[in-house]
Amino acid sequence: MGIAEIVLIAVGLAMDAFAVSIGKGLSVKRVEPRHSMSVGLWFGGFQALMPLVGYFLGISFASFVSSIDHWIAFVLLGVIGANMIREAKGDECECEGANADFSVRQMLLLAIATSIDALAVGVSLAFLGVDIWTTVAVIGVVTMLLSMMGLRIGNIFGCRFKSHAEVIGGCVLILMGSKILVEHLWV
Repeated sequence: MGIAEIVLIAVGLAMDAFAVSIGKGLSVKRVEPRHSMSVGLWFGGFQALMPLVGYFLGISFASFVSSIDHWIAFVLLGVIGANMIREAKGDECECEGANADFSVRQMLLLAIATSIDALAVGVSLAFLGVDIWTTVAVIGVVTMLLSMMGLRIGNIFGCRFKSHAEVIGGCVLILMGSKILVEHLWV
């Protein structure tokens, strides 16, 4: 898997954090550097941590499923992507009741909630034999940057982009899962 594919997966995974950051941006009158650092570090850190955990879980049983690993990656990425699209279509504008709380408890809960998908992606990555350290670094940095941008965008523009971001992220994950499947079936 090349760097372009890793970046695409990172962008797809970051869309939940981006959408939540837009909501957080709505909740503050003025975005301060501490707000940006909070969403960037919490969301980027957990988006990097979860695939790492998933990867180590995945390699522990990779030898048992190596003949169907491409199907597992396809199904996991497809289900995660479809779920993101479904959630985006179901919420018109969840941002309206956005919470201005940037406490450790609030940010921890949001970081976990937005990075659960990354755990499953980490399992898929174990079957693909990627350099996990480079991959989680890219995922973390991309999520951090997009979260910080989402905070600012939410503060400026509001809810308009939230559902579009989730749909794009879902489509990217579905396309990456399909690409993995096609590559393994025809190679």
